[in-house]
Amino acid sequence: MPRLAVLVPGGRGQLGRELARIVDADRNGLVHAPGSTELDVADPGAVTDAVDSFAEAARDARLQPVVINAAAYTAVDAAESDRDRAAEVNTRGAAHLAEACAVSDAPLVHVSTDYVFAGDAREPYEPDHPTGPYTVYGRTKLDGEHAVLDSRARAWVVRTSWVYGAQGGNFVKTMARLESERETVSVVDDQIGSPTWAGDLARGLVELADRAAREQGPGRRILHCTNSGRTSWFEFARAVFTELGADPDRVHSCSTAEFPRPAPRPAFSVLSERAWIEEGCTPMRPWREALAEAFVRDGGALRAR
Repeated sequence: MPRLAVLVPGGRGQLGRELARIVDADRNGLVHAPGSTELDVADPGAVTDAVDSFAEAARDARLQPVVINAAAYTAVDAAESDRDRAAEVNTRGAAHLAEACAVSDAPLVHVSTDYVFAGDAREPYEPDHPTGPYTVYGRTKLDGEHAVLDSRARAWVVRTSWVYGAQGGNFVKTMARLESERETVSVVDDQIGSPTWAGDLARGLVELADRAAREQGPGRRILHCTNSGRTSWFEFARAVFTELGADPDRVHSCSTAEFPRPAPRPAFSVLSERAWIEEGCTPMRPWREALAEAFVRDGGALRAR
């Protein structure tokens, strides 16, 4: 496989840090993972300069340049009232990266979300299933997908869901904090999805980046990558309590109607792995197995308050 040089916008987040670790340690490649203060994807000039200079340095070092875009405005509720910034990052930022990648001839792997769907399905969503987001976050991410796919770049869109990791805020870390603060917690049991460890997601994205570096054009343009299986937030919380050594019966179930949020959550967010496997990518392991390893490797960070 070619040695990669990977530029990771959004490199200080939970996924970006995992991507940087894998490329640096496991692939012995070159990685640059700037955070939003170092590279604001909403700034087209900064994006062009960053991609051009990185691609040139990579080729000078006889490496294959690839961009994996982990930059996103992910504050789902805040996006409802902060629409301009959400669109700047999720839509226009994606467009700027795609254009810069097209000019520099660097493949782009763009990370997207289950929120592009309406969440009313009963079977796992395939990549070509009709979209219909209900939230500003979902709409801006879907517009970003279109910008990437309509560009001249060699680009793949990879949708994922329910991501957690050692960095930043996420559901697992929230449950760990609440376990230490409360006797019981209530978690919705009528939203279904596939929890995805950032470590496994990053490994899958780097594998796809390898493929992108070897091919002249994408096969399937949209793929889904999550840990396999499905569960509810309620059962996910119980699994987290189990990993913490706490009694899972301290987690009580409630309905979405009892827990209103500014942005409606999809009732069903399971993404089909069929296209990912047919593309030749390694199948993702079950979500419960991944959660157990996440606590073995990163238990201290996941427990941090």
